[in-house]
Amino acid sequence: MPLICLVRHGQASAAAEDYDVLSELGRAQAAAAGRELARRQLRDPHLVSGTLDRQRDTARLLADAGGFKGPLRQDARWNEYDHLALLARYAPSSQEGVRNLEGRSVQDLLDHALLAWMRDPDAPGGETWSAFAAGARAALADLTAALGRGRDAVVVTSGGLLAALCGTLLSLPYEGVVALNRVTVNASVTTLVAGGSGTRLLTFNEHAHFAGDRRHQLTYR
Repeated sequence: MPLICLVRHGQASAAAEDYDVLSELGRAQAAAAGRELARRQLRDPHLVSGTLDRQRDTARLLADAGGFKGPLRQDARWNEYDHLALLARYAPSSQEGVRNLEGRSVQDLLDHALLAWMRDPDAPGGETWSAFAAGARAALADLTAALGRGRDAVVVTSGGLLAALCGTLLSLPYEGVVALNRVTVNASVTTLVAGGSGTRLLTFNEHAHFAGDRRHQLTYR
């Protein structure tokens, strides 16, 4: 049965003018993930990424480190949602809302915005959560159909996509999806298995390649 390894991109440049650029640590994380996937001896892995720079660059660094020779196919359905737009749209507007969130981290604010987006059936001015999640499911279905027997896949995507897909596979409520998104490690590996009864979640958020003397490479954002 085909294995599909979903890899979250390496750490982006949160403090830089352009967020969509891997940090130096992010580049090292991508290479570490590639070496880990090479150790697993995947079968003729089909390499896919979203079209965001941090996803494409992670995929290329991963492929170089893992010795994967096949071409990189890009599919925008694996792209992340725009977290800055979510924060702008769903940040608390009232003084009471600001007081309720005072002292909380950026991640807390993003969790708040993500949950508000999920519960918004209209999402004026932007894509709904339902459409975003449906795009992720369609990308996975198309990839699975293309693999056939005897071939595995590596997909470089982002935390929101991973949470959306895993939430669907596990039938999680919105709060569970937000919880998955919060703990996803940069350049971690989530593995799905595609069989006759459908696609199932085998492992989530594997990051043993950042243990021991590489623990300093472990990041969430």
